[in-house]
Amino acid sequence: MSKEHTGERTLKDEARRAKSRIKSGFWTACKEDMDERLENARAAGVNESKAGRYFLGKVEESIVGEKTDEFYLKVKDMLLKDGEVSDAIGRLTDKAYYETLSYEEKQRYTLSLSERYLRALERFRREYEFDKIG
Repeated sequence: MSKEHTGERTLKDEARRAKSRIKSGFWTACKEDMDERLENARAAGVNESKAGRYFLGKVEESIVGEKTDEFYLKVKDMLLKDGEVSDAIGRLTDKAYYETLSYEEKQRYTLSLSERYLRALERFRREYEFDKIG
């Protein structure tokens, strides 16, 4: 199977991508964008260091080509539409799958879903805080 089909990236491929980013002015644009966002954060009274880490993470996601997972998008949509609701875990539960589980598996599934929801909620809050100043 070729590397394209396995999703493998070689050092040569990564070097080619890095060279392309340099030639296209990616880093210059990135620095200008980061400086502007940090200035907006400073003006809004947001901790500059915290904002810098957040925006750096966004740049890293862009370079790696990270895709936003479906679960996060579902949580984000729910939060934007209804806000934080008391039955969030119930809304996020895959009912058909849940019904196939034993009692112990249901407990593990619910706990796992709760943990994923809390991580997604924290991410949403971070993004919301910084997106409104960026």
